[in-house]
Amino acid sequence: MTPATSIFKRVACAAALWAAATTTPAFGHAHLSKSTPAAGATVSPPTEIVLSFTEPLEPAFSTIELRDSMGKRIDAGKAQVKDDVMRLSLKPLPAGRYTVNWRVLSVDTHKSQGNFAFTVKP
Repeated sequence: MTPATSIFKRVACAAALWAAATTTPAFGHAHLSKSTPAAGATVSPPTEIVLSFTEPLEPAFSTIELRDSMGKRIDAGKAQVKDDVMRLSLKPLPAGRYTVNWRVLSVDTHKSQGNFAFTVKP
């Protein structure tokens, strides 16, 4: 190996390491970043569910369902979506455990879904 080849390899390796260290990864999916109520929380009856995601959402293809401890769907109405936040207004909830199921389509057409539970205190 010539000295010029060795230097070229070192420069190329350093450039690759620098690029890897300074590049932000593109996830390609809208991940849930925050919820109100929070997953696992025990709360007073909430008036709405608010979900924040890591990417903007397609409103026509993004939904929230709220189910009670028996699995019965109890939400009424359509979720409102603006940018990366989805909201669902709620009627007064009695004490108990609830499950939030969400399904979203990000504006770059990647699907994502998940669920979490919270408890309404008496």
